[in-house]
Amino acid sequence: MAALLFSVFITLLIIGVPVAFSIGSAAAVTIVAGLGSGKLMMIIQRMFESCNSFSLIAVPFFIFAGDLLSKGKISRLLVEFCESILGMIRGGLSIVSVLAGMFFAAISGSGAATTAAVGGALIGELKSRGYDEASSAALIAAAGTIGVVIPPSVPMVLYAVIAEVSVSSLFKAGFIPGFIMGSVLILIALFQAYSLNYPKGENFSLKRFIKSFIYAVPGIMMPIIILGGIFSGIFTPSEAAAIAVVYAIFVSMFIYRDLSLKGLFEIMSGSARTSAVIMIIIACSGPFGWCLANWKIPETISSSVLSISSNKYIIMMLISVIILIAGVFMETSSAIILLTPVFLPLVKALGVSTMHFGVLFVVGIAIGMITPPVAINLFVASGITGLSLEKISRAVVPYLIGLIIVFLVIVFVPLFFPGMIL
Repeated sequence: MAALLFSVFITLLIIGVPVAFSIGSAAAVTIVAGLGSGKLMMIIQRMFESCNSFSLIAVPFFIFAGDLLSKGKISRLLVEFCESILGMIRGGLSIVSVLAGMFFAAISGSGAATTAAVGGALIGELKSRGYDEASSAALIAAAGTIGVVIPPSVPMVLYAVIAEVSVSSLFKAGFIPGFIMGSVLILIALFQAYSLNYPKGENFSLKRFIKSFIYAVPGIMMPIIILGGIFSGIFTPSEAAAIAVVYAIFVSMFIYRDLSLKGLFEIMSGSARTSAVIMIIIACSGPFGWCLANWKIPETISSSVLSISSNKYIIMMLISVIILIAGVFMETSSAIILLTPVFLPLVKALGVSTMHFGVLFVVGIAIGMITPPVAINLFVASGITGLSLEKISRAVVPYLIGLIIVFLVIVFVPLFFPGMIL
């Protein structure tokens, strides 16, 4: 049954069938082959059951909030605030690119939205000041990967639902890895800035700083409200997502006044389409997950891997390589929904914390956002700049290497120091 399930799934992917329908069709074929056509109704039941989770309400709301903010003034004002602090340093705009990406990550929960918001606000300015356009676009795309690591994070919500761990605890565990990723990108960007003799910006001005801070306050308050409310226990992550939408609409329509009712409807329609793609994948993963559980496929895989080696460091290295490869060929949400049920029994058998695994899984899959062919952040950066994907892909290599090193640190440091989640 395992061979049939995975062979049908892989075959459908190869011939170009969308991931959701590949997952659902593979499950349907396996159920009919193993149990007969009389069990087809169970497929529909499992599809509905897999979507019946209160925590999943956060997914469309965070997507909607991210889209609202990425298409308005907030991203540009946040960039101006960051530049008022660091713009005077050589290569200061590169640092601003990363910091703005990290800040927007604490609002959007999406890598593509982070790349689009920061790229739209900064790439033109970077080019006009003499920064290498391909390298700048690559840096912003790389910083966009932090969008799903620093909370709120849509992939973390999906993992938490599947693995049955606390969304809030997983959010807390994402901060330090996100900051480490940002710090490494800044160091690489600074090295390039001095190597290529990038220009310095304007000298620090207290007046400019205060003015930009006042304009950016509504945007700065958003992550404080969302994350502060979650971690203080005032509201759940799902409620926080709804509050984020209400706050984003209020700020965009009544404070910055850059959003009309027509624009709101267009953004809502786009967010609904994005959410629908993720939800249909979740729905189709229901019968797929049932097949895995019914025929004990994850347990079989776990025992087979453990028979090769009982050394958890070697096995975690193998899992890490698989995660990185999966990120190259699969979209982030699809990979988490598909692979989490397969890896969890093996991770638990090794005695690895499911919280630690969730963090490293999200970081590893996020790196796939800048590794072609399925490199959504590079596609977004290419669309903004007009540069070819090949040119940006070459420029992203130093940042990619840096993020892979960070990923390996996140994988192995907690293994050597149990209980420590970076």
